[in-house]
Amino acid sequence: MVAVSTLVALPCAAQVTPAAGYTPPDDTPSIRLGTTIFGDYTITDKPKGTDADGNEFTPNAFNIGRAYINVTGNISHVISFRVTPDIARESGTGSSLSGSYTFRLKYAFAQFNLDQWMTRGTWARLGMQQTPWVDDEESIYRYRFQGTVFAEREGYLSSSDVGASFHYNLPGNYGDVHAGVYNGETYSKPEVNQEKGFMVRGAFRPFPMSPLLRGLRLEGFWDQDAYVKDGERQRGIVAATFQHPYVNASIEYLDAQDQTRASLPKIDGKGWSFWATPKTPDNIGWEGLIRFDHLEPNKTLDARRNRTILGVAYWFPHQGGVSTALLLDFENVENTNFEPVRPNERRYAVHALLNF
Repeated sequence: MVAVSTLVALPCAAQVTPAAGYTPPDDTPSIRLGTTIFGDYTITDKPKGTDADGNEFTPNAFNIGRAYINVTGNISHVISFRVTPDIARESGTGSSLSGSYTFRLKYAFAQFNLDQWMTRGTWARLGMQQTPWVDDEESIYRYRFQGTVFAEREGYLSSSDVGASFHYNLPGNYGDVHAGVYNGETYSKPEVNQEKGFMVRGAFRPFPMSPLLRGLRLEGFWDQDAYVKDGERQRGIVAATFQHPYVNASIEYLDAQDQTRASLPKIDGKGWSFWATPKTPDNIGWEGLIRFDHLEPNKTLDARRNRTILGVAYWFPHQGGVSTALLLDFENVENTNFEPVRPNERRYAVHALLNF
């Protein structure tokens, strides 16, 4: 009787149709290919170079700073992925490729989209992926092709690491939270011990409905890691960011603690950074870059570094996710009381971005 009832019920089940207005999610597998290229011509006015005959010269060179191949796709509306190799200059002694550009893995992760159960833009990731702070700041700071953001440029954070993370968008566009557990060795090194890094970033948008102030966000970030057992590596950042059709801007404060061995003293560092990118109205394409970084790598010493970046860029008009830009910029770095001594730096450059 059970078998007969089942056979009778099957045709009825097959006749059930979705309710009117219901659009089932698209589960068609897809794959996409893209690229990101950073190129530049840079003149280094300080420090001067010396050739093999002892002649002083002003270094200048054409460079490729990045050459991504982005492979992204969807397995279904729930599961997506990204695989991205990037170039790096081979510097190993004795290698037949010494001095050449070689490809290495930068991103390789699976993403589980949780939109149908939680707020839109909520997901979980597993693999080699973006870290919470750098990825978020670069979503409004478009000038990585000139140089990395403050915390990464000074060596305190990396843009990518291997781990698992979770991102949640607050309802009502009030902000988001991104937290994860990572190896802590960055994407360029394997895990060397049992220590793991925990990173969490939270952003609060106090005026999500205001036409003028909805782009204001108050943010906090914490990175708890360790070089070895009882050898802590900590980073804390607080910041205010602002997005507007006429300007993007940010001011942030960094506090860092490093103890590479349990038997060595802890080094406390601090610093702050401000940047703004004023834009011309009506999407003409011109944009300015103003940035100042201040670093004190050891609070017990008088060492400090001041970095000033000024530039003007033209962003070519495109549709969709394509970006092309040219940037003419000046960068000056003053190093004071560093041990070992680091010379001051001054550079003039033309930077180019192509993202497809």
